[in-house]
Amino acid sequence: MPDSQPFSDIKVVEFGQFVAVPFCGQLLAEGGAEVIKVESPEGDPNRHMAEVAPFESRIFISRNRGKHSLPLKLSAASARPVIDALLNWADVVLMNFRPGLAEKMNIDAASLLQRFPKLVIGEITPFGKNGPDACLSAMDIVVQARSGLMAAMGRTIDGRPAPGDPVISDYMAATSLAFGVSSALFRRERTGRGGIVDVSLMQSAMTLANNQLVRSEDLDRDKHHALIAKLNEMRVDGASFLEQSATLPSARMAAMTAIYFRTFETADGTIAIACASKGLQVRFSTALGFVDQPGTDPKQYYPALQLQVETIIRGKTSAQWLGVLEAAGVPVSTVKFPVELFEDPQTEANNMFADLTHPEAGKFRTLSPPVKLDGEGFRAQGATKSFATETRALLASLGIKPEQVEALVKEGVTVVRD
Repeated sequence: MPDSQPFSDIKVVEFGQFVAVPFCGQLLAEGGAEVIKVESPEGDPNRHMAEVAPFESRIFISRNRGKHSLPLKLSAASARPVIDALLNWADVVLMNFRPGLAEKMNIDAASLLQRFPKLVIGEITPFGKNGPDACLSAMDIVVQARSGLMAAMGRTIDGRPAPGDPVISDYMAATSLAFGVSSALFRRERTGRGGIVDVSLMQSAMTLANNQLVRSEDLDRDKHHALIAKLNEMRVDGASFLEQSATLPSARMAAMTAIYFRTFETADGTIAIACASKGLQVRFSTALGFVDQPGTDPKQYYPALQLQVETIIRGKTSAQWLGVLEAAGVPVSTVKFPVELFEDPQTEANNMFADLTHPEAGKFRTLSPPVKLDGEGFRAQGATKSFATETRALLASLGIKPEQVEALVKEGVTVVRD
């Protein structure tokens, strides 16, 4: 492994499935870590979501590259020697078990740190380790609802609040966990001491809504309490979500939502513009040829100006407006669908995609590491080898004897595909 990679010689055991912990493990692997992903004998559930080959799916490959897969039934008593061997081998352990399960198997963070003081343990929980919701299970859509993020994003379907399709709280938690593990490893270099990195999906989602989660205790607190009381009254009265949402003040000024920070329909598509400063707003209004002078009643003024600006923008194509607004120094883009990015000249120029070949599932174009570090500190990884094909080699490297492996296979504690 090149010395330029930050996690060279770092060994990671991943007890995780679905999104957050697997994507964190992939980020560490891209930085040079050796990652053993421990899966159930049936495989990570994501392996079976629209399979393109046995045990392989697009969604699994999207967050499980560069790892070694080890099938293991963790609850089996005969799996304990393998678990102990993994823990003795590891520098880092990642886990996102449902609440209470790690304690039941005696691999909770506090127990592990007591046994292995230099170990860095990274945990992701749904709602945090304490409080009335600590024992509850959840996934992204539930966390988006509980954290306020779903309402903050403002997306609705048939009048109901709806999440964005990307599981954004999961990915925010994954990157937060990778940062926390990196920080703990850096601290260990100076102190020799491991530690526990604690990340919750809930606070990750709240971080994404950061702009709406700050208040002045002098100016806002009483107003917020009055709003909450009003919302509770409306819910009792059967008010719809849209009616409830309409009672809340916008975090943005009327000029921003009407004119300067939004999407517009053009003659042939949609563009997004962002004019968060007065200087950018002047550039935008000058480029379009309108004057913004709200006077004393912006609530009446901006709806009329909004119609004027929308009419102006519908008069040209998206390409024409990009030329005009880019020349004026206004941040602008057409609205792209993800499928349009695979051969996009900007993604190509910055190596945002990497190509790989899976031995069973074929060729894939996947995202490159989201972080670049000089000297190829982070490198795109190939696909993890086919499920259960490394079982014998991995167990042998951990000191498990061949006859023990055969016993584990016979018992169904592990799986071998030669």
